[in-house]
Amino acid sequence: MGSISVVIPCLDDAEMLRACLAALAAQTRPADEILVVDNGSTDDSLAVALAAGARVIAEPMRGIWPATSAGFDTAAGDLLARLDADSVPPADWLARLESRMGEADRPTVVTGPGRFYGGNAVTRWIARYLYIGGYFTAIGLMLGHPPIFGSNYALRASAWRELRGIVLRDRADVHDDFDLAWRLQPGMTVVYDRRLVVGVSARPFESWAAIGTRLRMAFHTLGVEWRAWSPLDRMDDRRLGRPFAPARDDTGAAAAGAGARADGELDGDSPLTV
Repeated sequence: MGSISVVIPCLDDAEMLRACLAALAAQTRPADEILVVDNGSTDDSLAVALAAGARVIAEPMRGIWPATSAGFDTAAGDLLARLDADSVPPADWLARLESRMGEADRPTVVTGPGRFYGGNAVTRWIARYLYIGGYFTAIGLMLGHPPIFGSNYALRASAWRELRGIVLRDRADVHDDFDLAWRLQPGMTVVYDRRLVVGVSARPFESWAAIGTRLRMAFHTLGVEWRAWSPLDRMDDRRLGRPFAPARDDTGAAAAGAGARADGELDGDSPLTV
Protein backbone atom coordinates (compact mmCIF):
# COMPACT_ATOMS: atom_id res chain seq x y z
CA MET A 1 0.00 0.00 0.00
CA GLY A 2 2.97 2.36 0.29
CA SER A 3 3.42 4.90 3.08
CA ILE A 4 0.92 6.21 5.62
CA SER A 5 0.81 9.72 7.07
CA VAL A 6 -1.33 10.39 10.14
CA VAL A 7 -2.71 13.93 10.39
CA ILE A 8 -3.93 15.30 13.73
CA PRO A 9 -5.30 18.87 14.02
CA CYS A 10 -4.82 20.25 17.52
CA LEU A 11 -5.78 23.35 19.50
CA ASP A 12 -4.95 23.49 23.23
CA ASP A 13 -5.39 19.76 23.75
CA ALA A 14 -2.05 18.67 25.22
CA GLU A 15 -3.18 15.89 27.55
CA MET A 16 -5.48 14.18 25.07
CA LEU A 17 -2.88 14.59 22.34
CA ARG A 18 -0.39 12.81 24.59
CA ALA A 19 -2.72 9.80 24.84
CA CYS A 20 -3.38 9.83 21.09
CA LEU A 21 0.33 9.88 20.25
CA ALA A 22 1.06 7.12 22.77
CA ALA A 23 -1.57 4.96 21.05
CA LEU A 24 0.03 5.66 17.67
CA ALA A 25 3.44 4.68 19.06
CA ALA A 26 1.97 1.26 19.94
CA GLN A 27 0.65 0.47 16.45
CA THR A 28 1.48 -2.95 15.03
CA ARG A 29 1.89 -1.20 11.68
CA PRO A 30 3.75 2.01 12.53
CA ALA A 31 2.93 5.26 10.77
CA ASP A 32 5.54 6.47 8.30
CA GLU A 33 5.00 9.99 9.59
CA ILE A 34 2.78 11.73 12.12
CA LEU A 35 1.85 15.35 11.52
CA VAL A 36 0.32 17.44 14.30
CA VAL A 37 -1.22 20.62 12.90
CA ASP A 38 -1.03 23.28 15.58
CA ASN A 39 -3.91 25.71 15.18
CA GLY A 40 -2.62 28.33 17.60
CA SER A 41 -2.26 26.41 20.86
CA THR A 42 -1.23 28.25 24.01
CA ASP A 43 -0.81 25.14 26.18
CA ASP A 44 1.85 22.39 25.96
CA SER A 45 0.47 20.79 22.78
CA LEU A 46 3.55 21.75 20.74
CA ALA A 47 5.96 20.30 23.31
CA VAL A 48 3.91 17.11 23.60
CA ALA A 49 3.94 16.62 19.82
CA LEU A 50 7.67 17.22 19.50
CA ALA A 51 8.49 14.94 22.46
CA ALA A 52 6.59 12.12 20.72
CA GLY A 53 8.56 12.60 17.51
CA ALA A 54 5.71 14.08 15.51
CA ARG A 55 6.25 16.67 12.83
CA VAL A 56 4.53 19.93 13.75
CA ILE A 57 2.90 22.22 11.20
CA ALA A 58 1.57 25.64 12.16
CA GLU A 59 -1.75 26.70 10.64
CA PRO A 60 -2.78 30.19 11.81
CA MET A 61 -6.21 30.11 10.18
CA ARG A 62 -8.49 28.76 12.91
CA GLY A 63 -10.79 25.89 12.11
CA ILE A 64 -10.74 22.16 11.66
CA TRP A 65 -10.90 22.27 7.86
CA PRO A 66 -8.03 24.77 7.46
CA ALA A 67 -5.92 22.72 9.90
CA THR A 68 -6.74 19.38 8.30
CA SER A 69 -6.12 20.73 4.80
CA ALA A 70 -2.71 22.08 5.83
CA GLY A 71 -1.79 18.63 7.14
CA PHE A 72 -3.02 16.82 4.03
CA ASP A 73 -1.15 19.27 1.77
CA THR A 74 2.11 18.69 3.65
CA ALA A 75 1.86 14.93 4.19
CA ALA A 76 4.13 12.72 2.10
CA GLY A 77 2.19 9.46 2.49
CA ASP A 78 0.22 7.54 -0.10
CA LEU A 79 -2.57 7.21 2.48
CA LEU A 80 -3.67 10.13 4.65
CA ALA A 81 -5.02 8.78 7.94
CA ARG A 82 -7.00 11.23 10.07
CA LEU A 83 -7.46 11.37 13.82
CA ASP A 84 -8.38 14.06 16.32
CA ALA A 85 -6.28 14.96 19.31
CA ASP A 86 -8.83 13.16 21.52
CA SER A 87 -8.91 10.00 19.38
CA VAL A 88 -7.37 6.86 20.87
CA PRO A 89 -6.81 4.23 18.16
CA PRO A 90 -6.35 0.55 19.05
CA ALA A 91 -2.99 -1.06 18.25
CA ASP A 92 -4.22 -2.55 14.96
CA TRP A 93 -5.85 0.65 13.61
CA LEU A 94 -3.29 1.44 10.91
CA ALA A 95 -2.91 -2.24 10.00
CA ARG A 96 -6.68 -2.50 9.44
CA LEU A 97 -6.73 0.70 7.38
CA GLU A 98 -3.87 -0.51 5.22
CA SER A 99 -5.43 -3.94 4.74
CA ARG A 100 -8.86 -2.58 3.76
CA MET A 101 -7.43 0.03 1.42
CA GLY A 102 -5.46 -2.71 -0.30
CA GLU A 103 -8.45 -4.90 -1.16
CA ALA A 104 -9.60 -5.39 -4.74
CA ASP A 105 -12.31 -2.69 -4.68
CA ARG A 106 -9.67 -0.05 -3.79
CA PRO A 107 -11.91 2.40 -1.90
CA THR A 108 -11.08 6.09 -1.91
CA VAL A 109 -11.93 6.46 1.78
CA VAL A 110 -12.21 3.97 4.62
CA THR A 111 -13.94 5.13 7.78
CA GLY A 112 -15.23 3.55 10.97
CA PRO A 113 -17.16 4.32 14.16
CA GLY A 114 -16.10 5.78 17.48
CA ARG A 115 -16.38 4.29 20.95
CA PHE A 116 -17.03 7.21 23.26
CA TYR A 117 -15.20 7.60 26.56
CA GLY A 118 -15.60 10.13 29.38
CA GLY A 119 -18.79 11.94 30.30
CA ASN A 120 -21.56 9.77 31.68
CA ALA A 121 -23.78 6.99 30.38
CA VAL A 122 -26.41 9.41 29.07
CA THR A 123 -23.80 11.55 27.29
CA ARG A 124 -22.26 8.51 25.64
CA TRP A 125 -25.67 7.17 24.60
CA ILE A 126 -26.62 10.49 22.98
CA ALA A 127 -23.28 10.68 21.18
CA ARG A 128 -23.40 7.11 19.90
CA TYR A 129 -27.03 6.55 19.01
CA LEU A 130 -28.55 9.98 18.35
CA TYR A 131 -25.67 12.04 17.01
CA ILE A 132 -23.49 9.52 15.16
CA GLY A 133 -26.41 7.21 14.44
CA GLY A 134 -28.42 10.06 12.97
CA TYR A 135 -25.44 11.27 10.97
CA PHE A 136 -24.70 7.94 9.34
CA THR A 137 -28.36 7.21 8.66
CA ALA A 138 -29.67 10.56 7.41
CA ILE A 139 -26.59 11.81 5.59
CA GLY A 140 -25.88 8.34 4.22
CA LEU A 141 -29.31 8.31 2.57
CA MET A 142 -28.67 11.72 0.99
CA LEU A 143 -25.21 10.75 -0.22
CA GLY A 144 -26.05 7.28 -1.47
CA HIS A 145 -22.97 5.95 0.33
CA PRO A 146 -21.59 6.05 3.88
CA PRO A 147 -20.53 9.46 5.17
CA ILE A 148 -17.10 10.03 6.69
CA PHE A 149 -16.44 10.17 10.43
CA GLY A 150 -13.84 12.90 10.92
CA SER A 151 -12.22 11.30 13.97
CA ASN A 152 -11.47 8.04 12.17
CA TYR A 153 -10.76 7.72 8.45
CA ALA A 154 -8.11 7.40 5.76
CA LEU A 155 -8.10 9.02 2.33
CA ARG A 156 -5.90 8.30 -0.67
CA ALA A 157 -3.41 11.10 -1.26
CA SER A 158 -4.15 10.91 -4.99
CA ALA A 159 -7.82 11.68 -4.25
CA TRP A 160 -6.88 14.60 -2.01
CA ARG A 161 -4.90 16.17 -4.85
CA GLU A 162 -8.08 16.13 -6.90
CA LEU A 163 -10.37 17.27 -4.08
CA ARG A 164 -8.27 19.99 -2.47
CA GLY A 165 -9.54 22.59 -4.94
CA ILE A 166 -13.16 21.43 -4.64
CA VAL A 167 -13.77 21.19 -0.89
CA LEU A 168 -14.39 24.23 1.33
CA ARG A 169 -10.96 23.91 2.89
CA ASP A 170 -10.69 27.52 4.13
CA ARG A 171 -14.04 27.62 5.91
CA ALA A 172 -14.45 27.07 9.62
CA ASP A 173 -18.24 27.28 9.48
CA VAL A 174 -18.73 23.87 7.85
CA HIS A 175 -18.03 20.37 9.12
CA ASP A 176 -14.98 19.12 7.27
CA ASP A 177 -15.90 15.42 7.08
CA PHE A 178 -19.44 16.27 5.91
CA ASP A 179 -18.01 18.59 3.23
CA LEU A 180 -15.40 16.04 2.12
CA ALA A 181 -17.98 13.25 1.82
CA TRP A 182 -20.44 15.47 -0.09
CA ARG A 183 -17.87 16.61 -2.65
CA LEU A 184 -16.37 13.25 -3.55
CA GLN A 185 -16.19 13.01 -7.31
CA PRO A 186 -17.78 10.32 -9.52
CA GLY A 187 -15.96 7.04 -9.09
CA MET A 188 -14.72 7.90 -5.59
CA THR A 189 -16.02 5.49 -2.96
CA VAL A 190 -16.39 5.31 0.82
CA VAL A 191 -16.26 2.05 2.78
CA TYR A 192 -17.57 1.91 6.34
CA ASP A 193 -15.77 -0.76 8.38
CA ARG A 194 -17.50 -1.54 11.69
CA ARG A 195 -14.32 -3.16 13.01
CA LEU A 196 -12.31 0.02 12.52
CA VAL A 197 -13.14 1.54 15.91
CA VAL A 198 -11.31 4.32 17.75
CA GLY A 199 -11.91 5.79 21.16
CA VAL A 200 -13.35 9.32 20.99
CA SER A 201 -14.02 11.75 23.82
CA ALA A 202 -17.68 12.41 24.65
CA ARG A 203 -16.90 15.96 25.84
CA PRO A 204 -18.70 17.72 22.91
CA PHE A 205 -21.94 16.24 24.26
CA GLU A 206 -21.55 17.19 27.91
CA SER A 207 -24.26 19.87 27.79
CA TRP A 208 -27.42 20.57 25.81
CA ALA A 209 -25.90 23.88 24.74
CA ALA A 210 -22.88 22.12 23.25
CA ILE A 211 -25.09 19.59 21.48
CA GLY A 212 -27.23 22.43 20.13
CA THR A 213 -24.17 24.21 18.76
CA ARG A 214 -23.05 21.12 16.90
CA LEU A 215 -26.53 20.50 15.51
CA ARG A 216 -26.83 24.08 14.28
CA MET A 217 -23.52 23.76 12.51
CA ALA A 218 -24.60 20.45 11.01
CA PHE A 219 -27.75 22.00 9.54
CA HIS A 220 -25.77 25.01 8.35
CA THR A 221 -23.30 22.70 6.57
CA LEU A 222 -26.16 20.78 5.00
CA GLY A 223 -27.61 24.04 3.68
CA VAL A 224 -24.27 25.09 2.20
CA GLU A 225 -23.80 21.72 0.47
CA TRP A 226 -27.41 21.50 -0.70
CA ARG A 227 -27.19 24.90 -2.43
CA ALA A 228 -23.89 24.01 -4.08
CA TRP A 229 -24.83 20.47 -5.22
CA SER A 230 -28.29 19.20 -4.32
CA PRO A 231 -28.64 15.51 -3.39
CA LEU A 232 -30.55 14.62 -6.57
CA ASP A 233 -28.10 16.49 -8.81
CA ARG A 234 -25.22 14.90 -6.96
CA MET A 235 -26.55 11.36 -7.38
CA ASP A 236 -27.31 12.04 -11.04
CA ASP A 237 -23.85 13.46 -11.70
CA ARG A 238 -22.09 10.60 -9.94
CA ARG A 239 -24.16 8.04 -11.85
CA LEU A 240 -23.36 9.71 -15.17
CA GLY A 241 -19.72 10.38 -14.31
CA ARG A 242 -20.10 14.17 -14.40
CA PRO A 243 -17.62 15.90 -12.04
CA PHE A 244 -18.72 18.58 -9.62
CA ALA A 245 -17.40 22.01 -10.59
CA PRO A 246 -17.92 24.47 -7.73
CA ALA A 247 -18.75 28.07 -8.48
CA ARG A 248 -16.12 30.66 -7.61
CA ASP A 249 -18.20 32.06 -4.74
CA ASP A 250 -18.57 28.54 -3.33
CA THR A 251 -14.93 27.62 -2.68
CA GLY A 252 -13.90 31.23 -2.24
CA ALA A 253 -16.36 32.07 0.51
CA ALA A 254 -13.87 31.73 3.36
CA ALA A 255 -14.95 35.05 4.80
CA ALA A 256 -18.34 33.58 5.65
CA GLY A 257 -16.68 31.42 8.28
CA ALA A 258 -14.47 34.10 9.80
CA GLY A 259 -16.70 34.54 12.84
CA ALA A 260 -16.55 30.83 13.58
CA ARG A 261 -12.75 30.83 13.83
CA ALA A 262 -12.54 32.73 17.05
CA ASP A 263 -12.02 29.93 19.55
CA GLY A 264 -11.89 26.26 20.41
CA GLU A 265 -13.50 24.88 17.24
CA LEU A 266 -11.06 22.01 17.16
CA ASP A 267 -12.20 20.61 20.48
CA GLY A 268 -13.80 17.19 20.29
CA ASP A 269 -13.89 16.95 16.52
CA SER A 270 -16.34 14.13 15.97
CA PRO A 271 -18.80 12.91 13.38
CA LEU A 272 -19.80 16.28 12.02
CA THR A 273 -16.43 17.74 12.55
CA VAL A 274 -16.16 21.28 13.87
